Amino acid sequence: MIPPPMVDFDIDLNPERVEEERMEGGSMLYCDLCDTEVVHKLAQMLLPGLATSCVDSTTGSFKTPGSMAVDLRKEMIIYITQRSETFVAESIVLEGGPSGEESDHPFDIISNFVDDFAISKRNFFTRVSGMLLTDMREDKIDDFVQEMEITGFWPLDRRETIAEAILKNIDMKNEFHCAMKFGSAEDLADHAIHCNFRPLFCDNEGCNAKFIAKHLEKHDSICPFKIIPCEQKCSDNIMRRAMDRHCITICPMRLVDCPFHSIGCRSAIAQCVVEKHCADDVRSHLWHLLKGMYKQASGEDLQRRVQQIVQASPGSRLAEARNVRSLNLVVKDIEAKLGPLELGSAKKNSAQTVVKNGDGKNVANGSEERTESYMESKSSEVNTQKSM
Repeated sequence: MIPPPMVDFDIDLNPERVEEERMEGGSMLYCDLCDTEVVHKLAQMLLPGLATSCVDSTTGSFKTPGSMAVDLRKEMIIYITQRSETFVAESIVLEGGPSGEESDHPFDIISNFVDDFAISKRNFFTRVSGMLLTDMREDKIDDFVQEMEITGFWPLDRRETIAEAILKNIDMKNEFHCAMKFGSAEDLADHAIHCNFRPLFCDNEGCNAKFIAKHLEKHDSICPFKIIPCEQKCSDNIMRRAMDRHCITICPMRLVDCPFHSIGCRSAIAQCVVEKHCADDVRSHLWHLLKGMYKQASGEDLQRRVQQIVQASPGSRLAEARNVRSLNLVVKDIEAKLGPLELGSAKKNSAQTVVKNGDGKNVANGSEERTESYMESKSSEVNTQKSM
């Protein structure tokens, strides 16, 4: 069992600050604001680190992880605090700064401190038994973390206090905490209102995110609860996290296939202009429909038939057709009045005679069949004119 929660022992986490104040001949007021997101992540990392130390130091013995928790917690705080106090000096002396091969982010640095401490607490059985690579060890660590959370052995707010102090020790560039100091409480209060590290809460309804002021724009650009204009330029304003579903399901500007796609229209159009497309491109849709009906007709034959049907169509019946079935019904009614399609001379003389020339090759007397689409025939005519 874990001992009941105890008040953390007093430890001076910032001895340099007191000495600096003495050298300046008076007390100074410091802005203690930090990057709350980083502090929270560090605080969350401390509990698994402690659990790992407790499990590895008691594996194979009669002791339980809970029996070691109080002592190891104290030792771990002292260890990572001392490492953080000497980190900056060691980095400058050894390499002139943090290694380019290693991350200089506080989370990675302090995580290494915690790992080093946990490694130092492995007992002999843990080192030689192969327990380090087993799922059983990971399960014990996870169970002990959960037990400490349930009993409130090391509350999050206390861990955040430790994490904040350690963060300030290693943040040599002041990227994750404010290092400004002031001579009066009034000056400090004025600064706190505008400090880039002041904590803020997201204003978007449903979002509970907490971040510092310098990250406001970054959060605003990714907040899943922010209401933004539709990415496909429709008139709706949509919550960012629902944007994808909106764009592919109900957005009037989503791209869809033409209702006449099955007979040859390859246009991709916005859902809101499908009716307009059907009305504007009725001749093209009609041509594709006739092509399927009269497979032996030439492009000119089909074009002539389209013109006949359009002229014979009463009112706007053709333009009102919204799919292949409805257009086909209208066309059949009109064709019943127009009569059969008359093929051009090329089709009337389809019975071609074949004669032998002097070399014995077959020569066809008649016109070559044209079964290409209307669009292809038009482009062929343009290419022929250009080559002349």
